[in-house]
Amino acid sequence: MDSIMARTPDVEVTFRFNGTRRTPAADGYRPAHRVREDYLTTGVHHYFGVSEVAPDGIVRGTITFITPEAYPAILWVGKEIPIQEGERVMGIATIEKVLNPILDT
Repeated sequence: MDSIMARTPDVEVTFRFNGTRRTPAADGYRPAHRVREDYLTTGVHHYFGVSEVAPDGIVRGTITFITPEAYPAILWVGKEIPIQEGERVMGIATIEKVLNPILDT
């Protein structure tokens, strides 16, 4: 099993996709997230109650980041994180709960 998949999620969020994707985002989707203006990191999405989200859908779920120790104390409830594929923004993840104390401000 992939080590990131075995970890506890770092945050609970509301995902709001903006219609940029051509296909639905499946549970396990691994886009980039701009957690700081100067830091883009990968994270695994898990969606509550659905196996995929429409390109313009809204759903709650979790993100497990690949390297949370590299950017400590930068997340808080209400913070919006762009979801990206390369430079293209696919949507926004709004933090509802910070589960990893390393990331909490």
